[in-house]
Amino acid sequence: MAKFETVEAYVESLDAPLRDIAEHARKTVDAALIGVEAAMWHGHPVWSLGEAPGKQPVALIKAYGSYVTFALWRGQSVTDPSGRLEAASREMAQVKLRSVADIDADLFTGWLHRARDLEA
Repeated sequence: MAKFETVEAYVESLDAPLRDIAEHARKTVDAALIGVEAAMWHGHPVWSLGEAPGKQPVALIKAYGSYVTFALWRGQSVTDPSGRLEAASREMAQVKLRSVADIDADLFTGWLHRARDLEA
């Protein structure tokens, strides 16, 4: 796997349609987490509240062969009446995004605000 210095380089390296999905997910997270910068950590974009990437992480995106994972670090503690968040390792929860249409900005924003509050 290539090592990327910036989130922009990571997203731009992806083939369409994954690039479009990742870019849309990135814009959704950036809009929801005003003032929280994404940085590369463990090979993919992570949004953290701490002073360094990975300190108090809130969310991440990571591309795979046919989808982009959108995950919340403490996502299993986030209330999700939609049932879309799937439990992942440790306390994480995720959604597999196979198209831009899978991104519900309002729903994701609510999740992101709750996840941010858990880390604050």
